[in-house]
Amino acid sequence: MLQASQIKGIIAAMVTPFDDNREIHAAAAGQLVDRLIGAGVAGIFILGTNGEFHMLSEAEKLAFAEIVIHQVGGRVPVYAGAGGNSTKEVVRLAREMERLGADALSVITPYFLPLTQAELAGHYRAVAESVSTPIVLYNIPKNTGMNLEPETVRELARIGNIVGIKDSSGSLERIERYVEASAGEEFVVLSGSDSLILKALKAGASGAIAATANLITELDVSIYDHYVNGDLDAAERAQAEIEPFRAVLKLGTVPSILKKSIELSGIPVGPARAPVGTPGEETVRRIKDMLGHYHL
Repeated sequence: MLQASQIKGIIAAMVTPFDDNREIHAAAAGQLVDRLIGAGVAGIFILGTNGEFHMLSEAEKLAFAEIVIHQVGGRVPVYAGAGGNSTKEVVRLAREMERLGADALSVITPYFLPLTQAELAGHYRAVAESVSTPIVLYNIPKNTGMNLEPETVRELARIGNIVGIKDSSGSLERIERYVEASAGEEFVVLSGSDSLILKALKAGASGAIAATANLITELDVSIYDHYVNGDLDAAERAQAEIEPFRAVLKLGTVPSILKKSIELSGIPVGPARAPVGTPGEETVRRIKDMLGHYHL
């Protein structure tokens, strides 16, 4: 079973490839998995925000997880998104992901309703009790309207199979507070904000779950590698070098720009699902310029 100490490095927040009919594209998923592992990622994170989990049915989530787990074949851990609004729904999905062989489960906070911290803790406790697979909490307040407070994370970190948190708040201070709150527990903090990878590592995070790693994989991996090897200057340069890509990602709704970038680099991951649109001509030109910058 995956231990907290094994959760480190750059984990790719993989997109969900679709064909032209916006159905799951198994062959493209296989291509992308192999490219990511070949470029040195420490794990594959599926069915997150950039994986369009909110656009997929439960049956599609399970089918996609099965494709990825089979393709990965144990080469790196697979972190499968099992989040949702209803505790009952999440428990059911978590059990199915466990049955399929996911190495860890990512569970986003419920969304739409402003839950209390006690309700959030109860939700996560119920999910953790339903499976033995390690669970990584997922905090992304700008999308969910919910924030996992450090005191709640301290409480949840004491549960045996809750082993970490992905924080996509964009706040270094929050990452620091999570690190402080979970000190002494078998629990890790991962940056979900690609702009903060190096700062998060310096603050005590064990790695990052990065969407940019779908495309500029080696560059993202080098941030971590340079950091652990003590070459902070090289790590700073690598961190700064992801900014041209991040600037282009802001030109459209998630994950439309990311998917178009991957597609133009040679893997047919298809468009995002409606209502998310496709990039226009000027945006595609900007994407191509960015790809040229990275020699892709």
